[in-house]
Amino acid sequence: MLAPVEHRVWIATSADCDQAAGLLFDFNREFGEPTPPVAALSRRLAALVEGGDTVVFLGGDGPDGVAVVRLRPAVWSEHLECYLAELYVRPEMRGRGLGRAIMEAVLNEGRRLDADSIEIGVDEPDLGARHLYESLGFTNRVGAGDEAVMYVYELSLRGR
Repeated sequence: MLAPVEHRVWIATSADCDQAAGLLFDFNREFGEPTPPVAALSRRLAALVEGGDTVVFLGGDGPDGVAVVRLRPAVWSEHLECYLAELYVRPEMRGRGLGRAIMEAVLNEGRRLDADSIEIGVDEPDLGARHLYESLGFTNRVGAGDEAVMYVYELSLRGR
């Protein structure tokens, strides 16, 4: 049996936003979605990171993966809510634990920030992402029997 691979994951600074933007650009291109040029996306990410309500994670050696987490004050408590806006791992790196390593860093940071919860919307056909989130303890808020084209997953960051 192969030993688990350790992946380096870090919180990006505004200086890392070119790399993060390149990955997000590739993400949208892979799925045929429109995307601004990398330079424009990099400037936007840097402004969001510097604004303090967005945390960008990079992982792997390339880096090969990125996550973007938006933070907002919760309505029903004095804590934060997290929204995983984006998670992307280069196709050649999928299935090697990098997405899980990035998500574990995201969850740990949410807990460190004393957030109440984290949520993400996932398209129905994205079985790999759905499996990852479910394996991390996320539950789908779409009710049984509801026809879903988008799954909304949520995970409490309290008490874990």
